[in-house]
Amino acid sequence: MVRALAKTLVLTLLVLVGSGGLFYYYTHTAAQRQIEQLQQKNQQLQQIRQRLETDRRIARILVTEQKTVGDQMQTTLLFQENAPDGTAFPAKKFTINGNEAHFDAQVIKFKDQYVEAGDPFRGQAILLFLRVYGADQAPDAGFPIDPPGSIPDVYRGLDPQVSNFQQDLWNNFWKLYNDRDARDARGIRGMNGEGLYGQFNPGHVYTITLRSDGDGTINEEPLDPMYKQAMGQ
Repeated sequence: MVRALAKTLVLTLLVLVGSGGLFYYYTHTAAQRQIEQLQQKNQQLQQIRQRLETDRRIARILVTEQKTVGDQMQTTLLFQENAPDGTAFPAKKFTINGNEAHFDAQVIKFKDQYVEAGDPFRGQAILLFLRVYGADQAPDAGFPIDPPGSIPDVYRGLDPQVSNFQQDLWNNFWKLYNDRDARDARGIRGMNGEGLYGQFNPGHVYTITLRSDGDGTINEEPLDPMYKQAMGQ
């Protein structure tokens, strides 16, 4: 009788210990799986954030000369961009009245899911610089920057299909602007004219950036003394 009772107790303990072990195993495995899923989700969010914060079009602007002619201040701007591989495009030079430069542009923004996924066609907002002019000059009297209706140099060299897609957008900008169904069919979230402006003075470098999400900004920083000396500033 005693042996039978002891055997029963041992078996019961083994069952309890075994059940506890199985419970721990499944609980631990489920928790580990949840942690891995959260880590993967966090990594995806970080990648999306990096794509959204990546500068997609960058133009640097220097003031090469600023002088007064008669009663009018004139400012000469050197507009410089680089290709994605770092190759410099030919610089463009503009002379405006005053020191407040206005840059008009057309911007096309795509729906969030395409930007977040890094879609090859719609993974970034795109911008076409129309013109630059001084504060007291009429926009129509401004100086053209990108050729109207064509792909800006900075976007050339992409996959031909991407280039053809973008060319269609620029050719039909205002038609698409007034046709919601056509915009939806192309994954466009919004498209509009946009103006960026600020004061430009010698001794500084000004950077215009367009991020993947379509946010455009102008930032200023002091010009490196070496370049100041080379430019005679």
